[in-house]
Amino acid sequence: MDTTCVEVEVSDFVATVTMNRPPVNAISPELLEGLTQAFDAFTDRDDVRAAVLTGAGKIFCAGADIKNRATRATGPGDGWQHSRRSRETFNAILESQVPVIAALNGPALGAGLAIAASCDILISSERGVLGLPEINVGLLGGGRHAMRLFGHSKARMLMFTGQRIDGPELYRLGVVEACVPHDELMPAALDLARDIASKSPIAMRLAKHAMNAIEHSTLRDGYRFEQGMTAELGKYEDSKEAMRAFAEKRDPMFKGR
Repeated sequence: MDTTCVEVEVSDFVATVTMNRPPVNAISPELLEGLTQAFDAFTDRDDVRAAVLTGAGKIFCAGADIKNRATRATGPGDGWQHSRRSRETFNAILESQVPVIAALNGPALGAGLAIAASCDILISSERGVLGLPEINVGLLGGGRHAMRLFGHSKARMLMFTGQRIDGPELYRLGVVEACVPHDELMPAALDLARDIASKSPIAMRLAKHAMNAIEHSTLRDGYRFEQGMTAELGKYEDSKEAMRAFAEKRDPMFKGR
């Protein structure tokens, strides 16, 4: 399968992943497979400690390819396979052991919202948009992912009306960490990614694992799990180096072990 619609560049331990399927980066088997392969690979790459995911052009990801979907012929099982590919792509981003920053360069709609919601941190340009337009085009989906970002009423408003929320409002609601002028989006996202990449890769992978594991836990069970992860981290040289560097008032030198 051709996965060239997903471009990956790595520099300074940061991977920049760009969805590039003109004109609107709509979902296709190739796009899903390319994203899945990229984020699965990051877990095994020593040269990647953080990732930034964005879209080429004016759109982050427009979601379902409605024009293609309305006209293409399908065979038995095709729909189920497409659904499975979509789920596994979202999970590949969520479960990748490196933190992932979504840089919203434009609208992230439907499955595009789900891709953004699967990332760890969201930053938007002033042109960024989140929405679930499925109700207007004969589809459903994305509601559960919207619940990771929005409260009860707003998530249902998106699902039931197809409302779209722009970058400044997303920042006001606390959904994105920053809303910046469009030309400043990638520099801001890469600065944050480099800051994350400067931490111990061991600590960061355990931190992401812990955050994923406790997302739906009770306070008691979640904190107990975190305590276990703290004990696990203490077995590594990076943990001891971080403590020494703090005591000696110097920058730590992490070796990833």
